[in-house]
Amino acid sequence: MLNKRMGLLALGILSATQAMANDQEQSKGFVEDSHLNIAVRNAYISRDYKNGQQDKAEWGQGFIGTFESGFTQGTVGVGVDVIGQYAIRLDGGKGRSGAGGINFFKQGDSGEAASDLAKGGAAVKARISNTVLKYGEQMPTVPVLQYDDSRLLSETYTGTSIISKEIEGLELQGGRFTKEAQKGAEGTDSGKLKNISYLGGSYKFTESLSAALYASDMEDVLKKQYINVNYVLALPEQQSLTFDFNGYKTKLDKSFALQTQGDANARDNKIWSLGATWAFGPHSLTLAHQRSSGDTGYMYGGYRDNTRFSGIGDGGNTILLANSFWSDFNGKDERSWQAGYGLDFSAFGVPGLTYNIAYVRGTNIDDGSGRGDGTEREIFNQFKYVVQSGPAKDLSLRARASWLRVSNNASNYNVGGNELRLFADYPINVF
Repeated sequence: MLNKRMGLLALGILSATQAMANDQEQSKGFVEDSHLNIAVRNAYISRDYKNGQQDKAEWGQGFIGTFESGFTQGTVGVGVDVIGQYAIRLDGGKGRSGAGGINFFKQGDSGEAASDLAKGGAAVKARISNTVLKYGEQMPTVPVLQYDDSRLLSETYTGTSIISKEIEGLELQGGRFTKEAQKGAEGTDSGKLKNISYLGGSYKFTESLSAALYASDMEDVLKKQYINVNYVLALPEQQSLTFDFNGYKTKLDKSFALQTQGDANARDNKIWSLGATWAFGPHSLTLAHQRSSGDTGYMYGGYRDNTRFSGIGDGGNTILLANSFWSDFNGKDERSWQAGYGLDFSAFGVPGLTYNIAYVRGTNIDDGSGRGDGTEREIFNQFKYVVQSGPAKDLSLRARASWLRVSNNASNYNVGGNELRLFADYPINVF
């Protein structure tokens, strides 16, 4: 059914009344509009677990090259995109690597992490007016299929996508992907994904109000819907108040629910968050509430293989919710509150430096053990500095630390500990 809807969407897009400038008419050519960028990333993550589990740490140097050609001139423009990724392991060998939440380098049969890894792929694309159709290896960024770029290298997916911006303020997207590549492994089909289809879009009603609605169908796994409403209220003296609502509704297939929950009827989850951020001068204050309900917790991301269940496979960042830090506060029946603060040091003579801190507490967690309502709490801190000028312009340095504590009666759901992340990102625009 979703594939039929995607076909109708494509026809509707191409016949829509144009209300924007025609991007394809502005094309300068395949070579003239081409771009080559290299993202150089040095990343370190360590986790000191508090339940007796062995501590984990990985450190590596990664390179992600992306070539995007322009489109040939004419009514229909064609082009090609190429992705190449390479990483070297600097630390995190046998015994220290392998944490599912880090996953810089996949372990081999001996338990030793790979010393390096290389992978790549390409996609062909075509553009009519302001609509782009693409097939091949891609990094999808929709709320129900959001690739993970938060570690050393990136997840990629192979399939077809269509993005249309024919009407001003309206963006429509659809896609179907049949292969998933892990961020910490070579190859383009390491996730054993059957297929996932999605359809949706976003619309900017005014400068202050926008909304989005998406749906996805992953074969033999689940169906998922997403909704977002964002409103920015301008206040006097360069202040603003932003309200952001996000929600997911998930329904597992019966066989998948039996495999993962031990109950074919444990299929439904609803999770939503509402955040309010008051920005005044260099400061911002955030309050947010997040709530999960249904037969299970919210499931997303991870990978599947032929021998055991290890994840869903719909992208490691497919959780656009307010209280997602080290913990996602997405347990069954979990309710969580966040208080956050941000500071922009440019007002104090240090442009490019920012600091964020948040405290989140989750309660009412049902971890399936029957031991009562579990709890968890996290303190998140992050300093980020972006070089503003000179030879190292745009170099980004991030230091992030989280302290997560989980009660004993929620131990089947989550594991507490201390986490440190150090990232240095340097984008190189070759041409």
